[in-house]
Amino acid sequence: MAVVDPVPDVAGALKWARTHIVLAEARILLRYVLQCPASRLIAFPEAVLGVAEWAEFRSLVERREAGEPIAYLTGEREFFGRSFHITPAVLIPRPDTELLVELAMAHFGDKRGTRVLDLGTGSGILAITLMLDLIEADVTAVDRSREALLVAMANAARLGASVSFVLGDWFSALGEERYHLIVANPPYVAAADPHLEEGDVRFEPATALASGPQGLDDLAAIVSGAPAHLEPGGWLFLEHGYDQAAAVRGLLTDAGFSAIASWKDLAGIERVSGGQWLGR
Repeated sequence: MAVVDPVPDVAGALKWARTHIVLAEARILLRYVLQCPASRLIAFPEAVLGVAEWAEFRSLVERREAGEPIAYLTGEREFFGRSFHITPAVLIPRPDTELLVELAMAHFGDKRGTRVLDLGTGSGILAITLMLDLIEADVTAVDRSREALLVAMANAARLGASVSFVLGDWFSALGEERYHLIVANPPYVAAADPHLEEGDVRFEPATALASGPQGLDDLAAIVSGAPAHLEPGGWLFLEHGYDQAAAVRGLLTDAGFSAIASWKDLAGIERVSGGQWLGR
């Protein structure tokens, strides 16, 4: 990759980067290197980078050109208006997952002391957001990855969220605990799906993406195990793939849930399905 010599100013650095990655991403990376707001790039295009800053920016652009996700390069991603620390140990938060928060708020936003369980918490985005936005919520977050839990715990500490973190595989470490609300964004991609070898997904943890031949193994495990951990009247909400809503509704029906429905994301795709547990 060609190197601009001498060290360029902001305008020159962005001009060079534009030949390798899109301008919006180049601006994000330059802001990260310079630790500055977007307004500084606009107001001072003639500001010359330091030698170390230029070297770091070139390296980040090269890594992005090779496909490495912006969130892993900067270590940050916004979710529901808050900035979360992200590492390759966890999935990159996506806007689709905010639908789970919206549903939780619609059902429990006016209630105090909601007991919430977040399964497969990853970076902790759901658990932390619900802890901060619900009224006096009692939130437990589970993940099978110790590395992911460390990321989630760091995010909770940074954002001032008191969440109980548990290392375990779905419900295995929870004993007989019951909750008013269970949310999950589990692995739901078919193991042989070619999309696993494309784009940002190539860099994300495979164990947090793929789940059996049709992507339904973990969804089925959560649905079947949820009744033993829901209070009567409690709700289960699950994020799933673009073509899995009917299958997940079938799982919920077979498990004895009521008020079963699917909800669409901003693209009009049925992205979350859930139901209410009335008890037996």
